[in-house]
Amino acid sequence: MREPGHRLRLLIAPDSFKGSLTSVEVARAIATGWLRARPGDSVRLAPLADGGEGTLVAIGAAGGWSRREAEAHDPLGRPVRAGWLARDDGTGAFVEMATASGLSLVRPSELDPIAATTRGTGDVLRAVLDAGIRDIALGIGGSATTDGGAGLLRALGADVSDDLSAVSLAGLDPRLGEVRLRIACDVTNPLLGPDGAAAVYGPQKGATPELVATLDARLAGFADALEAATGRRERGTPGAGAAGGLGFGLLCLAGSFASLRLEPGIDLVMAEAGFDRALAAADLVITGEGRIDQQTAFGKTAMGVARRAQAAGVACVALGGGVTPDGIEALAAVGAVAVPVSEGPGSVEAAMAAGTGPLERCGERVARLVGLAR
Repeated sequence: MREPGHRLRLLIAPDSFKGSLTSVEVARAIATGWLRARPGDSVRLAPLADGGEGTLVAIGAAGGWSRREAEAHDPLGRPVRAGWLARDDGTGAFVEMATASGLSLVRPSELDPIAATTRGTGDVLRAVLDAGIRDIALGIGGSATTDGGAGLLRALGADVSDDLSAVSLAGLDPRLGEVRLRIACDVTNPLLGPDGAAAVYGPQKGATPELVATLDARLAGFADALEAATGRRERGTPGAGAAGGLGFGLLCLAGSFASLRLEPGIDLVMAEAGFDRALAAADLVITGEGRIDQQTAFGKTAMGVARRAQAAGVACVALGGGVTPDGIEALAAVGAVAVPVSEGPGSVEAAMAAGTGPLERCGERVARLVGLAR
């Protein structure tokens, strides 16, 4: 960090506190608290996400993007206006699957894992193509679907039978051959079996044990048909089970695109939000997420930010709604300091209901600590 007498250049780059606050709300709360203690510092907000629900808001907050909407279908086939982002210079787009095919669009009483379709995500991709954009990033978290991407294929011109056992790609949109598609995916599950899309993620989408078996069998038939149609075997590829098998469907179509690849969600979002440029101009970065624990070591947002900060020689502090010794150790290994937001004993429910106040006060405490060191 800079010598005393210089104002600090602070970058605030948290993830959401899931179930409580968006990444934008978290970043603003930390900034509010920080500036109470150090009003002369330069503060830049760079809220982050992992490609799931809320990613459009996080990327849009970085600037340089315009929000657009597409006429689409929700997971149950109902009309919905789904948002997506276009770069202001028209060179790229970001699509969030959750805006059209997300679990949040379906009430618990409506969950129907057999009927739920990815058609809406295909509708949005078609709208992006119609806008003339060919460089597309796609976040596939938070889906309500387990159709292997069959609905998306249909929206893009493929012919898929109702039981998913037959596929023809003769009508597939030829514009896909011009598209460079990057997919934000943090899931490594295969398509089928005990670690597959239906078994691992089906229950949260409404699948009973009996329906899980039905869904897995249906996906197996779809895999046979789509792999035969494309000449690619992707059912066991890490990430094939992402978003109810959408990862598989897209991987099989890789030969129909100019390029297609799966990328860790946080890395893709950082690239789209211009994080590295912002980090290069910072003296200190504050990140954070709802819980910093043993899972933090496996690529969660706080770890992604901490690693980049270490590589750039920038000090890093990570705020966690909950912080465990394993999380502290994981971040310390890359030179970052974990700080709990909680102000005393209490339930998770109470912490989630507390709003932005604890984050503001935590931001203020960290700012005052930095002041002592300067």
